[in-house]
Amino acid sequence: MIAVQHLRKEYGTSRGPVLALLDIDFGVAEGEFVAIVGPSGCGKSTLLKILAGLLPATAGEVRLRSVAVTGPRRDVGFVFQSPVLFPWRTVLDNVLLPADVQRLGREKTRQTALDLLALVGLSGFEQRYPWELSGGMQQRVAITRSLIHNPALLLMDEPFGALDAMTRETMNLELQRIWLERRKTVLFVTHSIAEAVFLADRILVMTPRPGRLLDNVDVDLPRPRGPEVIGAPEFGAVVRRIRAHFNARTAIEA
Repeated sequence: MIAVQHLRKEYGTSRGPVLALLDIDFGVAEGEFVAIVGPSGCGKSTLLKILAGLLPATAGEVRLRSVAVTGPRRDVGFVFQSPVLFPWRTVLDNVLLPADVQRLGREKTRQTALDLLALVGLSGFEQRYPWELSGGMQQRVAITRSLIHNPALLLMDEPFGALDAMTRETMNLELQRIWLERRKTVLFVTHSIAEAVFLADRILVMTPRPGRLLDNVDVDLPRPRGPEVIGAPEFGAVVRRIRAHFNARTAIEA
């Protein structure tokens, strides 16, 4: 599904060039859920934006289904840390935004939007506005919006980072349920090692800037995973393996 080869990203600044990513190589299979963890500033978000075609790479190549990514693509969905909902649009109209932009036809996609809202537990909220929803509900709308155009790839950049601990745990369970039903290919950036282990099939561990791949960790835990899995010895072993790569000075959560 995704092939990344010798990826490099360098930013030009007033104080000279800043190397953000260095010689990144990895692949992701169709339907795989891959998490990316690493210290703050290591280039995780930059990597996702390059995969989405929102930023150009300085060197190297990204291919999605064997086609080089050279700019924004219609078959990629993106979920940001903030829901980024338009306050003047209803929940349904926010979900239908990609359909409007891509001119997919409202009548063709309306039922898909209603089905997706039902999938995330928001039936009955179609005509509400973002300010009437909790933070977790707003993020569900953002996830629904990212799926409305049936993307091949879903990129998620710390989507639950701004939520409180209890809401975040609920959203992890919801995301796992949605993924199990839809089986989209997902790349999920997070600062939380435990969140990555709970959600992912595999975890890519990055070094401090310039970001490189430090480890590729398989998560061999049965699905569906409930909160009780966090106490399992196998879960703790994966968390300890990843945590061992970081010292107390790195901004990465347990």
